[in-house]
Amino acid sequence: MNSSRQNTLKILLSALVFALAMAYLESAVVVYLRLLYYPQGFCFPLIRIPLQVAAIEIGREAATLVMLWFAARLTYHSFKQRFALFVYVFGLWDLFYYFWLKVLLDWPHSWLNWDILFLIPLPWIGPWLAPAAVSVGLICAGVLILFYPQRFERCVLNAKEWLLEVLAALLILTTFFLQTGPVLKGSLPQYYAWPLFWVGLLLGLAVFLKRFIYKV
Repeated sequence: MNSSRQNTLKILLSALVFALAMAYLESAVVVYLRLLYYPQGFCFPLIRIPLQVAAIEIGREAATLVMLWFAARLTYHSFKQRFALFVYVFGLWDLFYYFWLKVLLDWPHSWLNWDILFLIPLPWIGPWLAPAAVSVGLICAGVLILFYPQRFERCVLNAKEWLLEVLAALLILTTFFLQTGPVLKGSLPQYYAWPLFWVGLLLGLAVFLKRFIYKV
């Protein structure tokens, strides 16, 4: 292994530790919220929380994204490297978040437990396994970009590929918002659009892997 890849490996390992700590911090906050509002264990229908608390939670999630981005920004100088490290750390942070929830609360209980995935701009609702699968893809993408930068353009993908990736992301996001309205009205989540999710995820992976495999 040459010195460049050794340095990249050191950065990835350091970022792994950072993501592990950030995920613990994130899960600790959620543990407190669940003990406060769901003392018998988290479940749907949702309990209405004060507007001030909801606003603070939205701000906390936004702050977390800023912190993850600046961890990448302070490590690398080019957009490509920063983007790669950001998606790598983001994916690890999300996976370890559920790891710590399992350690601290013994939750989730199954692979298909529904969760509030994110709050910006509205609550994302879906089985926790869906964002976890996306996170695995982000981790792999970040590692490949950092270890094989010559296979990617200065901005990672070209315009057409970015458009396809945005389309893939929108398909996945759509699945997270399908149950938002009913859940906010007090209903139980009924159906998760797994077919649409897998179309979005596989499209995103196919576009990225095509660039990785065929770019000289």
